[in-house]
Amino acid sequence: MTIMADVSADISELAAQIVAQASARNSPIVTAESCTGGMVAAALTDIAGSSAVLERGLVTYSNEAKMELLGVTTDTLAAHGAVSAECAAEMVAGALTKTQPAMLAVAITGIAGPGGGSPEKPVGLVHFASQRRGGTALLDKVVFAGDRAAVRAQATRHALQLLAGLMPE
Repeated sequence: MTIMADVSADISELAAQIVAQASARNSPIVTAESCTGGMVAAALTDIAGSSAVLERGLVTYSNEAKMELLGVTTDTLAAHGAVSAECAAEMVAGALTKTQPAMLAVAITGIAGPGGGSPEKPVGLVHFASQRRGGTALLDKVVFAGDRAAVRAQATRHALQLLAGLMPE
């Protein structure tokens, strides 16, 4: 469990850094989460002062939620699946489109396990998209090791790292 404790400490530190930087730069944040189920938004709201920067956290676990709340297309889901770079890109774009005050966004979709994996999309596969309003979506794909809790914690930390990287100068 040392790994999980280290991840938790990293998550808290990153969240505090993001809240401070986003607040100083007046950069509201929106999250669009699937496999993390709101853990990124929860990490941010654990930090005092987060109400000044977290505009919205959307948990879009089902395909229907991704389509209804974020505008992910049926064509994307049919061609690539919910766990894909294409879906993550549409999630982050939709989060920014539907949350006008937000300046920064991150989207996460993956397979936390223990089931649901395949040779093409193994358990631990997570796709990320991060974007600054007016910018281009940055896509990332990681296959995390560990059980469901470990995959979700590592994905949360990675999403926070991506948000930190979006901070304007």
